[in-house]
Amino acid sequence: MIRFMNAFVKLTGWPAQLIVFRTKYYYEDKSVQSRRIKGPAIIVSNHTAVYDYACMLFVFFTRTLRYQMAELLFEKKLLGPFLKLLGGIYINRNATDLGFMSESESILKKGGVVGIFPEGRLPLESETPPIEFKPGAAYLALASGVKVIPVYTNGAYFSKQRAKVVIGKPIDPTLFDDRSRTDKENIERLTEAMRAKIIELREVTDEPKQ
Repeated sequence: MIRFMNAFVKLTGWPAQLIVFRTKYYYEDKSVQSRRIKGPAIIVSNHTAVYDYACMLFVFFTRTLRYQMAELLFEKKLLGPFLKLLGGIYINRNATDLGFMSESESILKKGGVVGIFPEGRLPLESETPPIEFKPGAAYLALASGVKVIPVYTNGAYFSKQRAKVVIGKPIDPTLFDDRSRTDKENIERLTEAMRAKIIELREVTDEPKQ
């Protein structure tokens, strides 16, 4: 059902997204990572607006994306059930339940793709994005050993500007699994590496399209 709903939404929403997003794609190295994803993967990107998730559905059109989503989205009467049908992974940020992490690991073990916005929320106007990343994405990557695909978006939706999306080269989490360090230190190092990479990808939008 989840795969069917994703396919249905993508096919019916394709014409609208051409108008709303008009996405222009850039790549750190297209020969290494394009919009096609092979095997299990974790997508991490900066968070600019509630439309980021919708944009990513069309960026990686050929894969079913299972995104971790905050509890407040599921509390909305119409949106909540819709996101559940699309395979949204429920996260209660006010609780200590880590069931969402087990669910994410299970999806990856089956060869699926999990999407995460590591900032955990939208930046405030007074904050410089991307704000500090939460450790969940790095924890999941190190626990599963699955590659991390960093993505940057400028968040220009419903705008005269075109939405710009930069797809980076995958990050291998095993390179951060240093047994001479504590698990906490490894998670912190990978978390900072992901954030630094997304900041770096932001500069790619000023370069010629590949």
